[in-house]
Amino acid sequence: MRTRRRFSAEFKAKIALEAIKGHETVAELATRHGLHPTQIAAWKREAVEKLAQIFDEKSGARDQNRDAELTKLHAKIGQLVVERDFLSKAFDR
Repeated sequence: MRTRRRFSAEFKAKIALEAIKGHETVAELATRHGLHPTQIAAWKREAVEKLAQIFDEKSGARDQNRDAELTKLHAKIGQLVVERDFLSKAFDR
C-alpha cells in the first residue's frame, strides 16, 4: 500500500510559478518533478485565482489596523474627557 505524498506550500508555489511562466510545458514540468500534469494544472489554477486576494488582504490588514487605532484613540479621548470633567469639578469648589 502506497502512502499519499504531501507537498509543502513552498514547493507547490514554486511549481505553480514555473507553470505560469510557461518556459516549459506542464507535461515537461510533471516529468521533471515526478508529478501528474493534472496536479500541476490544479496548483497553477489555484495560484492564479488567489493572486488577487493577496492584494486585498493587504488592504484588509491595513483597515483592521486603522480600526484598532481608531478604537484606541476613542478610548483615550473618553479618558481625557473624564479627567477634564473631574478636574473642572475640583476647581469649581
